[in-house]
Amino acid sequence: MPSLRNLALPLCLFAAAAALLAQQPANKDWNAAGDAWWSHVQYLADDKLEGRGTGTPGYEAAAKYVEDQFKTIGLRPAGINGYRQDVELVPLTLDRESSVFQVGSTTFSLSDDIALSPRVATYGAIDAPMVFIGYGLHVPRKHVDDLAGLDLKGKIVVFYNAAPANLLGPQRAYARSASERWRALRDAGVLGYIQIAPPRPGAPPSSTTTPRPTLAFADPALEPPDGPKLVATLTDSGQTKLFADSGHTPAELKALADAGKPLPIFPLPGTLHAKTIVVTPQKPFITSPNLIGELEGSDRKLKKEYLVISAHLDHLGIGKAVDGDTIYNGAMDNASGIAALIEAAKILSVGQHPKRSILFVAFMGEELGELGSQYFATKPTVPKKEVVGDLNMDMFLPLFPLRYLEVQGLGESTLGNDARAVSQLDDVEPQFDKQPEENRFVRSDQVNFVKQGIPALAFKFGWTPDSPEEKTFNEWVKVRYHRPSDDLQQPVDKVAAAQFASFLAQLADRVANAPTRPQWYPESSFYLDLPKK
Repeated sequence: MPSLRNLALPLCLFAAAAALLAQQPANKDWNAAGDAWWSHVQYLADDKLEGRGTGTPGYEAAAKYVEDQFKTIGLRPAGINGYRQDVELVPLTLDRESSVFQVGSTTFSLSDDIALSPRVATYGAIDAPMVFIGYGLHVPRKHVDDLAGLDLKGKIVVFYNAAPANLLGPQRAYARSASERWRALRDAGVLGYIQIAPPRPGAPPSSTTTPRPTLAFADPALEPPDGPKLVATLTDSGQTKLFADSGHTPAELKALADAGKPLPIFPLPGTLHAKTIVVTPQKPFITSPNLIGELEGSDRKLKKEYLVISAHLDHLGIGKAVDGDTIYNGAMDNASGIAALIEAAKILSVGQHPKRSILFVAFMGEELGELGSQYFATKPTVPKKEVVGDLNMDMFLPLFPLRYLEVQGLGESTLGNDARAVSQLDDVEPQFDKQPEENRFVRSDQVNFVKQGIPALAFKFGWTPDSPEEKTFNEWVKVRYHRPSDDLQQPVDKVAAAQFASFLAQLADRVANAPTRPQWYPESSFYLDLPKK
């Protein structure tokens, strides 16, 4: 049987995409379209919204704006309360006075040596031996299995949160996600884990990042009781203390991990005594909505299936001052994605609707750990088995003309073929993830659809090596990502953003009119590990 990746592209789908393209006249005023896209960014990233932090008045104003846009376009309310799907969250605060982390007679400072996460399954004391398990990864079909042959029942594991050189592509990041890693550790009988977490190359320095609260779902069904009983992250000084009598040093482990080489596996001396004590406030908790609008499909049967187009609405709110500015406006991250979602909805709502229904979803809580998309993907407002795919936008960065488009997930499902076909129509060259070490495919909302077995794509403007565009892209990440300077004063290519919104609409139209649902490629990094619907 030939690979799905090599199947001929149906001519009818080329025709459908071309028909949608034809709805936009050849002399389309891209400047006007760019201004329309920018108008949404201007509202959502204005200082008045104070960075759209989840649960804040600024976020509520942004949510009302999206609701009004959905209503004006004519999208049907598809939430629980109109367009809204409210998500209730519980703030968790670590009680530093009562919490403890001690190995033998050595006490670790909860400020300087180790960070305890308050988001654990149960609170109270743990007394357990510890084992360093290398990268702590269990991906046997990729010939990576640090758990093989180990007796880990009733133990705390310590691992270096990186990956060996032979684990490539999206799977490199997906296997390291907290939920996937814990699934394997839980099945091995592990009580909890301690990680060494090297900074991502593109992460902003901690001196400029906004402290984020730890939030849990108020709905107990979304907080499984079989989660880890300890989650902790070692600092440099904590590593020195923990490995003091182990026969290994933090410098040795770092050098091996930086080179992608195998890491040793060894027991750690001493018994860990730890307590994670958490304070939770009385109700009312934080409530913040996802916004969901539906473009009903035109086919009597297929309209009961749903393609999701998504973007997160929240950003970081008000935080540490940088150059005197405390408002983290989030113009590109991710007012830009919401603006493209709205403009794509406008395009698709004109004329004959696609055969399948399309849900346009604006997520809350992405900056807090993809909470809104986790909630929606777990408890969608339509039958989960009828959600066929997700096209997600998170700071797609229209900083220069749209000649190349990075399509995250391009090689994982037939959605990649759809993206290639539409790119060909638009004279755009699709590219695989250009910076896989940044783990972007699993660091945004599409990952929660992937975890439910639903094919997904995400997007960034692409570039070629050593080009001015590469320099512009990397400079943006360096000086504006998660900083107040991601505001309305930065240079953007509005025309290119409008052209991307058009691309998105064409891609959605193609997928929603296809005779069959998107399918994972059998050789996908995720295919064998995913829940089957």
